[in-house]
Amino acid sequence: MRFLAIVLALLGGIFAQAQTTKDSTQRINFHFQTTYIYQYKPSFQSPYSGTNSLTGEEEKQNSLSATLYLGARLWKGAAIFINPEIVGGSGLTGAVGMGASSNGETFRVGNPEPTLFLGRAYLQQTFALKGGYEDVDDAANQLRGKEPKNFIRVLAGKFCLGDIFDNNDYSNAPRTQFLNWAFMNNGAWDYAADVRGYTYSVSAMLQLGDWAFKAGAAALPTTANGSKLNTNLSEALSLNAQIERGFSINNRPGSVKLLAFRNRANMGNYDSAIKMVEPDITATREFGRTKYGFGVNFSQQIGKYTGLFARAGWNDGKNETWCFTEIDQNLSAGILIDGAKWKREDDELGIATTLGGLSKDHREYLKLGGNGFILGDGTINYAVENVTEVYYKVKPFKQYPIWFSGDYQFVLNPGYNKDRGPVSILSARFHVEF
Repeated sequence: MRFLAIVLALLGGIFAQAQTTKDSTQRINFHFQTTYIYQYKPSFQSPYSGTNSLTGEEEKQNSLSATLYLGARLWKGAAIFINPEIVGGSGLTGAVGMGASSNGETFRVGNPEPTLFLGRAYLQQTFALKGGYEDVDDAANQLRGKEPKNFIRVLAGKFCLGDIFDNNDYSNAPRTQFLNWAFMNNGAWDYAADVRGYTYSVSAMLQLGDWAFKAGAAALPTTANGSKLNTNLSEALSLNAQIERGFSINNRPGSVKLLAFRNRANMGNYDSAIKMVEPDITATREFGRTKYGFGVNFSQQIGKYTGLFARAGWNDGKNETWCFTEIDQNLSAGILIDGAKWKREDDELGIATTLGGLSKDHREYLKLGGNGFILGDGTINYAVENVTEVYYKVKPFKQYPIWFSGDYQFVLNPGYNKDRGPVSILSARFHVEF
């Protein structure tokens, strides 16, 4: 896999020489990223454990991902984007035992062995509205050229719903920002995805000045956190909608986004499961069950070098978690500081904390010994799960697109269980992109 990553990087350098036309409008482009994450956890207090507990023993794990970003213009306003990926490795204890799991890259792993798969493959069609055009830079899944300021855009194919919904400038990307799952997206948003984080979807957005309106329908997996997507939309379907407003405070940009979702699938029910002699959520599954929820997402630049973010989310918590992670209520907030403040313009410091909670039925199910796909200590002494994360990112060579990060996470009540922990998690991250 390392050899392939090197070959792809070399091909990218060659390919990049012929990706623009004379008018600087890109017809095709090519980008590449690879991210390696090493994690270490010392032993912690663990008087008991279950099937899905974060192990109380000392542990070391790592993950590796490599992605090709291929883009091409088709007809007017249309482009196609294709992203093959190779991923491998594992989160700590197989990425179970914490609602706010510690490595946001490992939701793409599925199989610890290095695996090649197609992450994204989608068509994007943009219809210009009145309001003029602006220059758009070359980037991953974005072709350089002029794009309308106001537009209707439709995406159809395979991609991650997080590409469109719940975006945040300061807390969105575990490859370059905070590592924890609960910072890359709203933890209570059980967004439609297979085990690697992707789904088939048709989504649309309307951009009108500072306002944006987004909606999308997407396929859900056939089983909770499964690898196979159910394309029979009469059996399973996810609906998502978002309204967002950009603004300025003291000439500093900010935004607020309101998100809503509703999933319908072959879900189990917590109330039915806790009435069983041996609670098993999978034994209560029925088609037609739903999960719905809401979220708010805020970001604000507060100085030349500093930005704030916050998210809050809630879902009804009656039926089983189906896609993302076992968090029914979530609150997170943090701050990012650009290293230019101390004359290191390519460095970055991030500090954030997140609180996660469970619905009454969900916590009772776990207390009686039930297992979800993320949680299951055999029982729990319930408490809010809290993770505080600090990272520092450095670019050691100005001329090369290479970044190193050191990361520390302090976890109180892992898996919502105050009988276990606290836990310290140390991580090192290596990231390359061009």
